[in-house]
Amino acid sequence: MANRDVKPLVKRWFALCLVCLAPAAAADRNASPNLDQLLHAVEQRYNKAQTLTLSFTETYTASRRPSQTESGVLALRKPGRMRWDYSTPSGKFFLSDGKAVYLFSPDERKVEKSSLKETEDTRAPLAFLLGKLNFYKEFKRFTLRPEGANTWITAEPNSDALPYSQVEFLVTPQAQIRRVRVTAPDHSVIDYAFDQEKLNPPLAPALFAFRLPAGSQLVEAER
Repeated sequence: MANRDVKPLVKRWFALCLVCLAPAAAADRNASPNLDQLLHAVEQRYNKAQTLTLSFTETYTASRRPSQTESGVLALRKPGRMRWDYSTPSGKFFLSDGKAVYLFSPDERKVEKSSLKETEDTRAPLAFLLGKLNFYKEFKRFTLRPEGANTWITAEPNSDALPYSQVEFLVTPQAQIRRVRVTAPDHSVIDYAFDQEKLNPPLAPALFAFRLPAGSQLVEAER
């Protein structure tokens, strides 16, 4: 997802996110057992997984700007480890080693570092990737709409302090998340499409160890 700060997974999603042919019906926790079942199934699928790999395409759209699309492969390992390796743009990566996060911008030959704790409040839309998904804790005002065999879940964040105003999840009948679309208060949108998901593949811990790319500078992100 273009040059971004160390909170890219939401801030230009975030910073990773309904309308249908018939009007979408508002759903709440007490009134919609189908909603409860769907949310629980998604939580169970991802919260139980210890490792995960998938391919991703992310598209950032903002008013009066051309859309920007990036893609690559994502690997995750509990607790708190993830690595986004970009093929477009080549060489870019976003890494969490469980304590800190690192964003490498190859054009600038610079790695920005921040603590993992500092970015946790912005990761809720993609919390399923780290096995921390709790829909009712993070979101409210759910609506559902079908798209073929799949279902779009739309929700709003429980906190007004977060850098997004709406999140949409496209979920398969197998409770697999295929899309996450995040809308910011300024109406910019970052859309993640996921494919080739593998639950619990073998992943070496060394994959999530940070190594400074040759000729690059490590800088602490501004707080």
